[in-house]
Amino acid sequence: MSQQGYVATPPYSQAQPGMGGYPAGFGSSPAQPLYGHYGGQPQSFPAPPTGLMKPVSSPSGMPPPEVSSQYGSNIQQNGASPTSPPAQQPFQTAPPPTMGQTTLGPPPTGPHSPQMAPPQSPLAGPSMGGHPSMGGHPSMGGHPSMGGHPSMGGHPPMGGMGRPVPGPPPPGSGGFQQPGPGAAGQPGYPQQPQGTESAFGGQMAGPGMAGPGMAGPFQGGAAHMSGPPQKKLDPDSIPSTTQVTEDDQAKRGGQVYTTNLRGQVPPLVTTDFTVQDQGNASPRFMRCTTYSFPCTADLAKQCQVPLGAIIKPFATVPKNETPLYFVNHGETGPIRCNRCKAYMCPYMQFIDGGRRYQCGFCNCVNEVPAFYFQHLDHMGRRVDLYERPELSLGSYEFEATLDYCKNNKPASPPAYIFMIDVSYANIKSGLVRLICEELKTLLDNLPREDGAESSTVKVGFVTYNKILHFYNVKSALAQPQMMVVSDTAEMFVPLLDGFLVNFQESRAVINNLLDQIPDMFADTNESETVFAPVIQAGVEALKTAECSGKLFIFHSSIPTAEAPGKLKNRDDKKLINTEKEKTLFQPQKGVYEQLSKDCVSQGCSVDLFLFPSQYVDLATMGDVPTHTGGSIFKYSNFQVEMDGEHFLSDLRKDVEKAIGFDAIMRVRTSTGFRATNFFGAIHMNNTTDVEMAAVDCDKAVTVEFKHDDKLSEETGALMQCALLYTTVNGQRRLRIHNLSLNCSAQLSELYKSCETDALINFFAKSAYRAMLNQPLKTVREILVNQTAHMLACYRKNCSSPSAASQLILPDAMKVFPVYLNSLMKTGPLVGSADLSTDDRAHQRLIATAMGVEDTQLLLYPRLIPLHNMDVASDVVPAPVRCSEERLTDAGMFLLENGRSLFLWLGQACPPELVQRVFNVPSFAHLPADLSSLPVLDNPQSKKLRSIIDSLLDQRPSAMKLLIVKQKDRSEMLFRQHLVEDKGPYGGASYMDFLCYVHCEIRQVLT
Repeated sequence: MSQQGYVATPPYSQAQPGMGGYPAGFGSSPAQPLYGHYGGQPQSFPAPPTGLMKPVSSPSGMPPPEVSSQYGSNIQQNGASPTSPPAQQPFQTAPPPTMGQTTLGPPPTGPHSPQMAPPQSPLAGPSMGGHPSMGGHPSMGGHPSMGGHPSMGGHPPMGGMGRPVPGPPPPGSGGFQQPGPGAAGQPGYPQQPQGTESAFGGQMAGPGMAGPGMAGPFQGGAAHMSGPPQKKLDPDSIPSTTQVTEDDQAKRGGQVYTTNLRGQVPPLVTTDFTVQDQGNASPRFMRCTTYSFPCTADLAKQCQVPLGAIIKPFATVPKNETPLYFVNHGETGPIRCNRCKAYMCPYMQFIDGGRRYQCGFCNCVNEVPAFYFQHLDHMGRRVDLYERPELSLGSYEFEATLDYCKNNKPASPPAYIFMIDVSYANIKSGLVRLICEELKTLLDNLPREDGAESSTVKVGFVTYNKILHFYNVKSALAQPQMMVVSDTAEMFVPLLDGFLVNFQESRAVINNLLDQIPDMFADTNESETVFAPVIQAGVEALKTAECSGKLFIFHSSIPTAEAPGKLKNRDDKKLINTEKEKTLFQPQKGVYEQLSKDCVSQGCSVDLFLFPSQYVDLATMGDVPTHTGGSIFKYSNFQVEMDGEHFLSDLRKDVEKAIGFDAIMRVRTSTGFRATNFFGAIHMNNTTDVEMAAVDCDKAVTVEFKHDDKLSEETGALMQCALLYTTVNGQRRLRIHNLSLNCSAQLSELYKSCETDALINFFAKSAYRAMLNQPLKTVREILVNQTAHMLACYRKNCSSPSAASQLILPDAMKVFPVYLNSLMKTGPLVGSADLSTDDRAHQRLIATAMGVEDTQLLLYPRLIPLHNMDVASDVVPAPVRCSEERLTDAGMFLLENGRSLFLWLGQACPPELVQRVFNVPSFAHLPADLSSLPVLDNPQSKKLRSIIDSLLDQRPSAMKLLIVKQKDRSEMLFRQHLVEDKGPYGGASYMDFLCYVHCEIRQVLT
């Protein structure tokens, strides 16, 4: 496959850093030895079967298919591009690329081009000695780490270049682990065949040089370099995310992606494609950091690419794709392997004339139950293969029997409880009236099963300030009745009958109540609130009703009233950029920790809508929603006129979305590797069961895998995600997603099969967990260090020889650096006193449950030029690179990242365009606080509003439109999303970061 990748673009391929670190993943995972056993004793399994039986359409046991050019270099996920002025001579292609390697940049020119050791020479471990600077952190388990090197005086803003200490890392660590000495290519490993790559040339900055945007690590600037004057590097020459997404859309957009091949790399999340399930789960449900796992733990450790899957079990299936099939085996329930308990799936091989089957996960041979027996054809496949979803598809659902229900009793339909803070602030702002008005119509749209006439979800209502008010809304009553509980220390629900009701039956009483609430509290002066007792009350109500459900809590201030869970203001800007900064993000222990456990065991999810005007300790208040599969919405300084529509859109999406309750998920794997770490809006009581009080269509769980033995290239790596949950009409079901990956002893295969967007999702979640236990500076250093190790390993083992001054990136990872740099500039990781602690905590918590498409968009927003759009076409204009250089004074641009939406106007924006969109004569006439577009009857206005509507429709949360004028004060908010530029609160430009990573890679290689 010798494609030329990018020719005039620097080659940065995407091999993403594995943040989970090779050894122990970010964050405090249980202490345990590195490879070999995780927690328990490894089971002794019989040798793997020589060949896995497979259905015709889903060859799960076949050797990996040749990678056709169709999945060749376009497997690149997002492209990265550096931005600093390192030297660069005219581009020139390096020696003939082996596998489609793009090279940019000259071969070394004279003495000042540092030479790289020839790729064949294995890294000498001891010569890499560094200082174990972070050994002291308890959470780091004393892992050797990166001391900055001498020429780097000062503290690098994004982490110094680490030099791992020689010698293997000590076993057992909680925090992230540093790569060992030979991480980038151990002595004794044969040279790997070449892979697809891009080389980025010009002399990249040497170790002592920084671009202008990079304080700290590089002291002094280009003047330190000897030799002729340097030319400025062309920003267009470095890998571009927008180019990568456009190329993938052009190559694979509009096509049908069939899942019949093991280990095939799906189209990017940004590409528009249709999935046909033929034996592996759709990428909408499962995506992996790489689709070719290394065969051994040593190879995995050497390349440092984290092995992970991002699973979104309830992902929305587009209307043009087949919904999941439902399988009911009656009272016997689903068929499972006797030993490992995996569910029947396409990876089970039927033998002995169809009387027995061999499990693809643990190789145990099981008897086929008499009712399930079927003859085999001449190929050894069951004759009814295509009539049974569980034998021919990657995803399907089973009816669960009573054995899968709590206390062996059938589940009940869930309940939604609306809990409204009626303290002074919420009454005065008009919020309470807004909520009550909306609920009258919204409750008609409660979620229901497909085809059902009405929803079976019950509803209940509570209002509160320092005390709680429960309402009896039984349909037989003429008027609703209020019952007050003022003892918040011993919370109980004062009524059994009439609190949770069917909305259709009690509509008149409920509407009566919703009319009365705003007036009932109109004269309140109570400004103190409680919070933990409110959640407690919801849990108690669901317990009494013996059902699962969701609490919708509308709350405005830090809970300071005397009651369990009372909080105090602990926001302290002096802690920023110190060892103790992490305490700002750690939830306060005690009451809330116990509440999370109570909620999960009852299947009670919490969605929190916050309307703060000052600090509310979101790190603690958001702890229960984050562990119960809930969501957190925040509207600072809420004003009904400005923010009302934004809040109501969020509330509507939240109430109406597809959801399952009281869920428990288990990820099973074939022998040789296992799931060791989980990230998401989840709770874990043990090391294997992922518990979610609720799981909706937007929530994803990121799973990290580690080897516990060798993997075989012949059988590949199999995984099965089984989710047991209660539907919105009270049925207990099992949702199964299966995926088969390739295994290879060649690292080039791993790098070729990487998915940048999945990698960055893994890194983001790992970093956001790690920041609870380690200083931000350390977390940033680990990110850079692991990235450098991943890319150095590729350079050493998979790329063709080239000048050391060239940066060589695997094609599939070439834009990884731009994402990583963007991640390090996000609020949680940037450490700036100008950002609110609550906003940083909020971003950290919401990212925990994001899927791949959400983190991709968050870290590389879409910047869409609108000034020259074709109003006759339905197509949204192609996005441009996220940099100020792309803005024009005469332009109009829309920027969106899934959370924020900006319409930016240049000062020289043509008056006729301004007139058509805003109905004012020119840019100068635009009012300062414009927050919405007028509805005008002309093509430009209609086209712009339709683009915005389609974006809002695609995203999980609503976005409030901010209209930003060039050189206006509000422009700062907009500029922090131009991720290729220097961050307004700190952080390098993409170009500078790329040069920095290149220095780090060279440091690792020498």
